[in-house]
Amino acid sequence: MPHFRSQETVDSALRMSDEGVGDRANAEIHGVAITTIRRWRRLYQRRGLPRGSGFAGTPCPRCDGAELDEAAYALLLGWYLGDGCIARARRDVFTLQIANDQKYPQLNQEIAETIRRVKPTASPCLRGGSAAVRIEARWKHWPCLFPQHGPGMKHRRKIELLAWQSEIVARYPESCCAGCSTPTAAGSSTGRASRTEGAITMRATCFTNESGDIRNILTQTLDMLGIPWRQPRRNAIAVSRKAAVEMLDSFVGPKA
Repeated sequence: MPHFRSQETVDSALRMSDEGVGDRANAEIHGVAITTIRRWRRLYQRRGLPRGSGFAGTPCPRCDGAELDEAAYALLLGWYLGDGCIARARRDVFTLQIANDQKYPQLNQEIAETIRRVKPTASPCLRGGSAAVRIEARWKHWPCLFPQHGPGMKHRRKIELLAWQSEIVARYPESCCAGCSTPTAAGSSTGRASRTEGAITMRATCFTNESGDIRNILTQTLDMLGIPWRQPRRNAIAVSRKAAVEMLDSFVGPKA
């Protein structure tokens, strides 16, 4: 069937329609008119044509045994624990949302790319205003990969990693730590501070999160990496020794 847009674009739009994405949001993501989305859907339904590789749904690593990029998952898990949430959409589809500061556009693109590595057929979109953005992607199986999902705020309920998640974090502790330690804009935050004593500049990294369970996951990951930490406040974890900050920066990257 000929289209002015590429078949890849048509397949992606139809796949997102199948996953419960509304026509308006679908049109914005793919740069077409709402009427185009509706026309594609009607044409394929009327002729009984297959609707691309995503028509049957993206297989789940937990339910279907699909391959999982574990390094990307460990990173995305850190972001989810720090500033992510999962919301129910239509047709039993769920939206994964990662909040981040608008002033880190390169990092926002990295989050979107990591989502694509975990769900290869994903089409993440960025939403938000001048201060913060949400990187979003829809899938029926996000709760399978993030069983910590549940009603209410994460700091008001129990957050524990399942055995298979702990095994992945143990294999990729730097990735999980990098996700948790990224400076963000919602439920958790990571700050970098520095002071000069004589000719020496002292730097520190402080991670703040209201959930004691999430702080424990971070400190356990820091322990795996041999990075010393301290707890200066009830809801904060700090890394301040020079060698420890340098090691953290080697895979997290210094942020302003």
